[in-house]
Amino acid sequence: MGNNMTTYKELQSQIEKLQKEAEHARKNELANAIADIQAKMKEFDIHIEDLGFNGKKKAGKTTRKPVAAKYRNNATGETWSGRGKPPKWMAGQDKAQYLIK
Repeated sequence: MGNNMTTYKELQSQIEKLQKEAEHARKNELANAIADIQAKMKEFDIHIEDLGFNGKKKAGKTTRKPVAAKYRNNATGETWSGRGKPPKWMAGQDKAQYLIK
């Protein structure tokens, strides 16, 4: 093999250098894009609400309201909404006998 072959270590070094250059370029382009957007918004008197944003960051998952119980085990008082896997106390039983009326 010839001496002009690039080693693994040299390639890794080049990759690291290119990744740093790419991140630097990305930051510059992002800053320019933000400045352009801000200038257009000012020029046309556009507000964040006009773009469909309320200015607040979205929270993760929205919480749902609890579902009312549909079935009750009269012996223990345990309830089940009818959603998801049925509880063990209902296994092999007729659901109608536990229906809350």
